Amino acid sequence: MPPKKKGKGNSKKEKSKKSTPEKDDGLAEKYRRSALDVAVLKEHLALRTSITRQATAVRDDLKSQIRDLEQVLSQERSDMKDITADLNRQYKSMETDLQAKVNGLEVSVDLLETQLAECQVKLKSEREQREKTEAEKDAIISDLQSKLNSMERECERILHQRAVRTVYRNQMQLLGRIEQHGQLLL
Repeated sequence: MPPKKKGKGNSKKEKSKKSTPEKDDGLAEKYRRSALDVAVLKEHLALRTSITRQATAVRDDLKSQIRDLEQVLSQERSDMKDITADLNRQYKSMETDLQAKVNGLEVSVDLLETQLAECQVKLKSEREQREKTEAEKDAIISDLQSKLNSMERECERILHQRAVRTVYRNQMQLLGRIEQHGQLLL
């Protein structure tokens, strides 16, 4: 607050008082001290004003930096949110694709297992059929071998009989010729 100004009413009282040298020296000392206090206060006020201006400038700079950083942070958060949303979308898409592949592979495995079981049944049936066919072939071969052996014996018997007959006929013809020759010689 500014000091109060003294009005004209006070000036009459001062005039009526008598001034003394001691009072003048005390007044001068008080004035000098007051002037010194005023100068110190003015310097202090100037220093505070300077500090306040600097603080205000620093505050304004910091507020500006904070606004800039908040904008950067907001942009980073927005970017992070976009990236997170994109990654979540990609993850869900990949998960869906993989689940579809898994389901397809499971169906394929079931089909292949069914086919394998059918093939094993067919293989067993074909093995049994082959073994049966081989057994039948072996039986036929054995029967044919037996018939062949029998036919061979029969052929040998027939050939033997023919050979005996041929020998007998030849001997008889030879004897017949010998007798004819013998009668001729006689």
